[in-house]
Amino acid sequence: MDTQVLYNIVHQGAFGLNIAIYFYLTGLSAGSFILSTLAYGFGMKQFKPIGRVGIILATLLLIIAPFFLLIHIGMPFRAWHLFVYLNWSSPITWGSFLLLLYPINCIVYGYFMFKENLRLTRVFALIGIPLAVSVHGYTGFILAFGKARPLWNTALMPLLFLVSAVVSGIALMIIVYMIKSRFFSREKKINRELVFSLSKLLAWVIVFDLFLVGCDLIVLSISHSDAQAVAHLILQGKYSLMFLLIENFLGKIVPFFLLVVPRFRTLTTVTVASILVVIGIFFMRYVVVVAGEFLPLL
Repeated sequence: MDTQVLYNIVHQGAFGLNIAIYFYLTGLSAGSFILSTLAYGFGMKQFKPIGRVGIILATLLLIIAPFFLLIHIGMPFRAWHLFVYLNWSSPITWGSFLLLLYPINCIVYGYFMFKENLRLTRVFALIGIPLAVSVHGYTGFILAFGKARPLWNTALMPLLFLVSAVVSGIALMIIVYMIKSRFFSREKKINRELVFSLSKLLAWVIVFDLFLVGCDLIVLSISHSDAQAVAHLILQGKYSLMFLLIENFLGKIVPFFLLVVPRFRTLTTVTVASILVVIGIFFMRYVVVVAGEFLPLL
């Protein structure tokens, strides 16, 4: 008698929402830290009011972020293995030590900032910049090393992660600074010049981010069949709404015009634009992580 056996093997992604949130929070932390160093590391005094806000945000976000990573791995009490069983060719090994060194530097940097020791504040600000860049950059390398995933396997991925980190960090800083100035300061007054300076900076970093996304899409669209399938997935398929409408149109293009057109630019529109950017960059992290592993490996 003939027998027919059917196997129903469910395609399961290695990453998911927790990893997307982890990437998102580390990006916000890196962007906030870099902004805080503009005054205390590079002497741009006009940005001094956001220095303390930036280091507090950077530290808190970097403390929260690893919890989502630990939830994802399923065995958080074995995380110490990452510091014992080393593979120096893996970005995960480097990232483990960076996740330890970076928050320590943030705390020391913040301590000297609040103590108003400007010399040591500047020293730890300059030390912290490569640490902040590396902490978020290594996450981009983790994805870029996925040779079988066309959406991830690009040399642009670490740079895309870093630029989007700066975009989201500036937007978050504008929101937090305006809330702090309006409700938690003695003067109850917002420094309009500072907010508009940050908004201009945000607008042009958005342009660079869109340029990188455009380059990535062009290469995917004319590359091999697997890459074209991924391009179709995010441009016309399941993730097109998230990618085109939320991440790029509402999260980047609309904020850009709100920030650069003079008649649109008010404190209210800057706030709206910043909120849209923060939401858009979260969807960028989610789409990159989830859509990147959506198509089964053959």
